[in-house]
Amino acid sequence: MNKILKLTIILSLVVGIGAAYGFYKRKPDKDRVLLELIQYVLEEGHYSPSELDNEFSMRFYDDYIKNLDYSKRYFLQSDIHEFEPFNTLIDDQLKFGDLTFFDLTFQRVSKRIEEVKTIYTEILSKPMDFSKKEFLESNVDSLSFAKDRSELEDRWRLYLKYNVLVRISDAQDTQEKELKDDPNFEVKSFEVLEKEARAAVQKTFDGWNERLTDLDRDDWFSVYLNVLTAQFDPHTTYFAPRDKDRFDQDISGHLEGIGARLQAKDGFVTVIEVIGGSPSWKQGDLEVEDKILKVAQDKDEPVSIVGMRLDDAVDLIKGKKGTKVRLFVKKLDGSKKEIPITRDVVEIEETFAKSSIIDRNGTKFGIIHLPKFYIDFKDRDARNAGDDVEKEVKYLKNEGVKGIILDLRNNGGGSLQTAVKMSGLFINEGPIVQVKSRDKAPQILKDENADILWDGPLVVLVNEYSASASEILAAALKDYGRAVIVGSKHTYGKGTVQNIWDLDKLINPRLEVKPLGSLKLTIQKFYRINGGATQLKGVESDIALPDRLSYLDIGEKQQENPMPWDTISPLKYKKWHLNRDLDDIKSKSSKRVSKSEQFKLIDENAIWLKNRRENERVALDIEGFKKENDEFEKEVSKFKPLSKYDNKLTFESLPNELKLIEQDSVFAMKRERWHKALKKDAYVEEAVNILNDLK
Repeated sequence: MNKILKLTIILSLVVGIGAAYGFYKRKPDKDRVLLELIQYVLEEGHYSPSELDNEFSMRFYDDYIKNLDYSKRYFLQSDIHEFEPFNTLIDDQLKFGDLTFFDLTFQRVSKRIEEVKTIYTEILSKPMDFSKKEFLESNVDSLSFAKDRSELEDRWRLYLKYNVLVRISDAQDTQEKELKDDPNFEVKSFEVLEKEARAAVQKTFDGWNERLTDLDRDDWFSVYLNVLTAQFDPHTTYFAPRDKDRFDQDISGHLEGIGARLQAKDGFVTVIEVIGGSPSWKQGDLEVEDKILKVAQDKDEPVSIVGMRLDDAVDLIKGKKGTKVRLFVKKLDGSKKEIPITRDVVEIEETFAKSSIIDRNGTKFGIIHLPKFYIDFKDRDARNAGDDVEKEVKYLKNEGVKGIILDLRNNGGGSLQTAVKMSGLFINEGPIVQVKSRDKAPQILKDENADILWDGPLVVLVNEYSASASEILAAALKDYGRAVIVGSKHTYGKGTVQNIWDLDKLINPRLEVKPLGSLKLTIQKFYRINGGATQLKGVESDIALPDRLSYLDIGEKQQENPMPWDTISPLKYKKWHLNRDLDDIKSKSSKRVSKSEQFKLIDENAIWLKNRRENERVALDIEGFKKENDEFEKEVSKFKPLSKYDNKLTFESLPNELKLIEQDSVFAMKRERWHKALKKDAYVEEAVNILNDLK
């Protein structure tokens, strides 16, 4: 019997029994029904369900407290002491639908939110002394909870002082620029700037506090439930009814807004993907791993979203086509940047595969850029990644290219079906990937077509954000020995499959508890044909190049409670017999990279980024603050040549696009922009060099 159908029948029976014993004589407790239902689905449907024991309870407790007060600016040590007896009891409470711990924390966090408003209002009502040498500890992991109200107030004082100081410094920089343009510009005194900065910070925190106060019990219960699901793996998630509506809109392909995927990480709203063809992609400044600190609507005052719930932050960022939003972000290197974006609808054609001819000293090579593995299951006639890449390969073959680069960098995945088809363009028939469900033998997905469209040199470019279907394709071509995988040390490491379960459909319709929302549940894992999982480890590059993220923890391993890497039985498959010596190719690449000033600078930048992340103190006196900023600007300027690199390659559109370029100036501009970006790309340059070695 189908597992989902079986589970639905069981749940209906269970709830039906409750009705027989007078369950409907009173309105059922929605929270308990929801809690028990989610636990049941997790236990019966998750690929690898966690056992609810003391170890589970302690993990849950730590993550839950972190979710409630990541910055440690609300709870006191006395609160934590009161919570700690539940440390090993949560598993038992979950089993019996006991919400005592949740109710206690909900009441306490609501109380502390009210008290904090009094604290920050009092602090901001008085001038601050910026001559005193003080420091803000930015690494909250090194902090303990405040031992009493006095220590909490001092922690807030330092935090607010930093916020005011940033505004003063920005205002002074603006005045200096204005004065250069206009000698008669009226400069405000430090005292005036300080007062205005405090007023602006007060307004920001009032708005922030108001949104926290508006959160009701259901909002905080969603946090509780998502901490529960996160103990199973980072991709198993509970969607409250309105969150599910937003998720449905997102996956439908209608993306109106800025075109970036966001995630709540350690108290910050962090960019995890910039969607090709989106307003963010066009604007060009927003990058993966950027932390969004503040959001402003056009010319309005910016609002801090640090510590804000993700859906509330998204509500501020998204908006109708044509409206403007300003994002104030913190980059990986610690620098701050204001990014203005005009909201729009994502241009779908920019999410499709595209290719270009590369001229290297008179020899032609080809590059195919694939942003994602797209498919429309409702419309068989719609474009899909497998068919489109096949067309691009044919176009490049017709132009007589000597090698092809398949660029999967920042490709977060998509349709498994298209990844399997794409693999078949480059190999003889054979297995591509193993998909394993819980307690079942692996399903083997194969390329059934013995024809090979391209049998020449092939390089697959990847980075830390190549995930899911990208990893399946890269792994298959690597295991067959068909392509050289080039890029970061390894790909993202997401080797799991999720399914969405509508919880309303799993409950007796007579129960007055709907809507309940949905559960995104991990139900399968991917395994390579060599038996190894792509989960956690990702796919290691054959040739790893210096990368600005090399020394940072990026990818699945950075997530909380990731599912482990493991192996199953390997499959029989025939390795590709290409006349090549991979060790010799690696050696040649290594020699080139060691002599490359661009790659040396990239590696220096990576080391600098790591050291910047370990810098945990910020000066709060005006002189020390400006000195740190000046030193930072000097360090950053050293890496500006990275964006001005010229790889000396020539990029040309294929003949099938030339007529469209002549007729459509917008399309022509997009291709010109892409080619300019490729000319600055050292990784494409080295990929071409590797293709030349393979040739």
